[in-house]
Amino acid sequence: MVKSLLTRRSFVKLAAVVGAAAGLAATPHQALAETGGGGAAAGVKVVRTCCRACGKNECGVLVTVQNGRAVKVEGDAETAFHSMGNCCTKSQSSIQAAYHPDRLYHPMKRTNPKTETDPGWVRISWDEAYATIAEKFQELKDKYGGESMFFMGGTSRIWTQHAYAGWLQLVESPNAVTAWQICKGPRHMATQMQSEFAYSWMATSDRPRVFVQWGTATEISNYDESCRTTVDLANTADEYFSIDPRRTGLNHEADTWVHLRPGTDGALALSWANVIIENNLFKDLFVKRWTDAPFLVVDGMEPSGGALVNMIAWSELKPMRTRLLKEGDVKEGGSMARYLVWDELAGTDGDHPLHDNDPTGHLTYFDAETGLWEGEPDEVWSEFYDNPQPNLPKGTVPGRIAKESPFNPEIDPALRGTFDVVLADGATYKARPVWDHFAEYAQNFTPEKAAEITGVAAEVIERMAKTWATPLDPATGYGNGGLQYGLAPEHACNAIQNNRIFDTLVGMTGNWDTPAGNRGPTCGMFSGAEDAQPTIVTGHFEGIDWSIFHDKILGHDKIPTLSWWQQWADANAVQDAILTGDPYPVRGGLCEASGFMNQGNSTKYWEALNALDFFVVQDLWKTPAAGAADILLPVYHWLEVDCPRISQGSTGAQGANCRAIEPPADCRFDVDIVTDVYKAMGVPYADDPVSFGLPEGCVYPTSEQLFDKCVAPMGMTWAEYKEAFQEHGWWDCREIAPETWGTYRRYETGMCSKPSLVTPAGNPMKGMSTPTRKMEIWSTALETYEPDGRFNLPTWEPAILNEQGDPSVAQEWPFLMTTGRRIPVYFHSEHRQLPWCRELWPAPRMEINPDDAKELGIEQGDWVWIESPKGKVRQTADLYYGIEPGVVNAEHQWWFPELDQAGGGFDLCTINCLVDGDVQDPVCGASYLRAYNVKVYKATPENSPFGNPVPCGEDGTPIIYDSSDERLKTWMPNYEIREEA
Repeated sequence: MVKSLLTRRSFVKLAAVVGAAAGLAATPHQALAETGGGGAAAGVKVVRTCCRACGKNECGVLVTVQNGRAVKVEGDAETAFHSMGNCCTKSQSSIQAAYHPDRLYHPMKRTNPKTETDPGWVRISWDEAYATIAEKFQELKDKYGGESMFFMGGTSRIWTQHAYAGWLQLVESPNAVTAWQICKGPRHMATQMQSEFAYSWMATSDRPRVFVQWGTATEISNYDESCRTTVDLANTADEYFSIDPRRTGLNHEADTWVHLRPGTDGALALSWANVIIENNLFKDLFVKRWTDAPFLVVDGMEPSGGALVNMIAWSELKPMRTRLLKEGDVKEGGSMARYLVWDELAGTDGDHPLHDNDPTGHLTYFDAETGLWEGEPDEVWSEFYDNPQPNLPKGTVPGRIAKESPFNPEIDPALRGTFDVVLADGATYKARPVWDHFAEYAQNFTPEKAAEITGVAAEVIERMAKTWATPLDPATGYGNGGLQYGLAPEHACNAIQNNRIFDTLVGMTGNWDTPAGNRGPTCGMFSGAEDAQPTIVTGHFEGIDWSIFHDKILGHDKIPTLSWWQQWADANAVQDAILTGDPYPVRGGLCEASGFMNQGNSTKYWEALNALDFFVVQDLWKTPAAGAADILLPVYHWLEVDCPRISQGSTGAQGANCRAIEPPADCRFDVDIVTDVYKAMGVPYADDPVSFGLPEGCVYPTSEQLFDKCVAPMGMTWAEYKEAFQEHGWWDCREIAPETWGTYRRYETGMCSKPSLVTPAGNPMKGMSTPTRKMEIWSTALETYEPDGRFNLPTWEPAILNEQGDPSVAQEWPFLMTTGRRIPVYFHSEHRQLPWCRELWPAPRMEINPDDAKELGIEQGDWVWIESPKGKVRQTADLYYGIEPGVVNAEHQWWFPELDQAGGGFDLCTINCLVDGDVQDPVCGASYLRAYNVKVYKATPENSPFGNPVPCGEDGTPIIYDSSDERLKTWMPNYEIREEA
């Protein structure tokens, strides 16, 4: 049974004691201010920087450094408007990570076979490490091709993201295996298909009037927002809705909380769409002018089309094949980029003459090559208005809002109806607008029908949809705010389609690129397409056969849309290729700040990693993945890092990571490691340094030279930029980038696309970055790559491994399991070796309703087995009425650094050991991580290894499960070890 000693000793008290030295600084909030003279205050400075103790947001913090040692981390309450001075438990514990005795401090190589528990690590030099990596990579490339290697990347520490591009470019491999596939990536893929890349992010710093928190709890662990900001959102909103299977601390304060059935998010969202359509609450002008809703679908027509577009793809795509009606379908020699609509005003009076595109005179078109409707003047839209937004955070300015442009000349594209159209071959077909198809599909999810699926009462569904979709202040011209949705909708085999539904909801209600709406990654003043990740892509492009990203990316045979996306290989397919050699051998890999417990079946993944001929891990720790490595490379902690930083989401902040303390003597920066390996292999990091923005002859740039390139648009060097940041603090991108971030409704101004396209007159092209230049409710990419048509519209299907997909499942596996909730002291698999964090949360917990626990004879704190057909693990029972009977909530990515064995005991408690890796989202391959059925039973001496219900290592050593465990003390900071050469 797990025992907590928080009444004896609390994290906050510990943090306060360690941070007391900050009080020695005369001006603790003056960044980089140093105090001189004698006494206790000598050598104290405060460094303004950006916390990276979790993965997604970028809380501004101040680090107090005394005599070269970090002694306190606190929130930057003065300038970090996007995080409002937030500084969570993970952030404060970063000091323990930086000075941890078990951190990797030197390059290491394996000396024992991978069949042994002890890898037999020995220290080596960096020269030997680089030489070995270069030799092995080249050997594998020569023997099997560059595609025989894959590269693993984790979440967004932006200086550790080279698996997404840089490492691939080095060996010419299409196979990135990244957490992105199950973490935000599906929504980025969905929005890239449907509207604009990553317009899933919500501009919460604008403060929505109606705050919809869907399947996320950012108030306890940063993800889209800082903890403090989320609480402020809930407090300032006129209405706060929480959609979550479990009761959380914050949703106690919600105006409405609905505990929907796990895995049914898409059904609920479609029900909202049905309510909005049936009550005419959608923005008619946006739907007609900026979506493909009025485009005509001809069901019996042979699919046709021109070029398919994906602005972030590496190589060419298939030609478009769509049944959307185009000029080229009705006229010989007509354009395949002119999409036809039925104009209901045509011929009604002298001001609205018939068109000359077909015999009826009712067909007019939108030209995707120019971004203009038929007859529309090619001019820059320049009408804006100011609308001061209530509750804006201190330090921010309101942006300007583009007025909604009318149709010019005036037309009225039909959204409903059936029309006869004559094709170029003379055949007559029936055509219906996309919107008619979508509205008809949404009728399958009336509130009454959705209630049966989701467990949410019909009247609650209707009331929430109407409240959110009805503007509280119609005079603003936009909606009440977007949707802040978490990862749960991406983990039950409807990942892409759920996110397309959300994107459609946001667009149809006037919340797409509007204040507090969903508006994509922040655009600031950094160079080119590198705003969010300035060091991911290298300057090496020559000689690479880019077609491999379309034709050889692993998983595309099962999931064809991966060839369209080209941003990740399917993790499960990579494992299969390692283990079977099919469709080609995969024999080597590198893992940069990532792991194998985040997707697919962890047991299978571990088997695959151990079957590789050569595997490298670069990290702070001997992680579970390190147990399968041949070479370990030690890297910098965020307190030791310099790096430009801009909001990954829509919070609109630009700042920097600034080194607060010197790194350990034998560790290196991830960015420089990549350059060094390029050099060791004789591959130029930049083929043409000048065109890549580097000094002439700078083939192998330092990290500082890359950062100089990044901040050059601000007219500064990196050193000057850092100094300015210390003085000024965080910049509001609405103020410094008024055209790209300070303007709302950028589809009106041509500033959505990046890089921007231009019209024949040279003006920025209006619209979105899709093939049709519209929000594609009917997806041309999915229609082309999934020609059976089942994904043309945003649809939902029940997950197959629970009783909604298979009613017989519950007979043996009676509990519907969800997982992945945020834990205040951890971020996914991180921080299990930090004593402050582990003391507060020593062991994994599975929440279960007390009534279910009573039936099973389970009491609070008991160890229980959780089992699926694919495996079983143990966690402790947390009896909680905040979760419905029949549902359990397990924790994810647990491992145990205290166990001296390869893999870190991941197989004891990691919930992904239960995953069926072959059941995936059919469009992006995201793993089926939640909403599947399991059985739960008490762990006893009789059914537990070593006769101990507490999980134990291979030698019988129990894990740390009690906050009084003496082993926690061995993890306290060691200040001397980092100074060793």
